[in-house]
Amino acid sequence: MTTQNYLIVKNNVVTNLCLWDGDINTWQPPTDAIMLVQATTPAMDWQPVYTNEKITDYELAQFIGAGHIGFTWNGAVLTTNLPKPTI
Repeated sequence: MTTQNYLIVKNNVVTNLCLWDGDINTWQPPTDAIMLVQATTPAMDWQPVYTNEKITDYELAQFIGAGHIGFTWNGAVLTTNLPKPTI
């Protein structure tokens, strides 16, 4: 098994991150948690919008492997908990 970063999701919120090989014989994840492989889980995060090479706005865009503590999980994709950046 490959050791990789897992996101620990409880009550649809990423509460922690751990390095694990996925082997439940060596470590048992919390029973009330969902374990998601960080590198392959889609996540919505803020991406700058450029106009004439200048940031003019921000929009949510999907990235793979960008999930972190605090992101929310809807069963298919994570979404950042951070507010939209201001310019």
